[in-house]
Amino acid sequence: MIERLKAPISIFSFYDHKRKLFTPLVVIWEGRKYKVSKIGYHHTYRSGRVLHHVFSVATKNLYFRLVCNTENFFWEVEEISDGAVN
Repeated sequence: MIERLKAPISIFSFYDHKRKLFTPLVVIWEGRKYKVSKIGYHHTYRSGRVLHHVFSVATKNLYFRLVCNTENFFWEVEEISDGAVN
């Protein structure tokens, strides 16, 4: 089931300066840690002058849509899914 929300999260990540590649490694949401096992896609969009980075990531049991606001570097989870069909 897909749930749409806007909730603040914390991210552990890695940035490879040689490949210019940012990789989210762990999502911390509501006091629980979720290790990222796969990154599905990454894209950007603008809202006015603010650039947002969107990542689709999978953990062992859940899928997350993560958004980073580059003006303040706040991260939010916008969507979460357990993969079940409604």
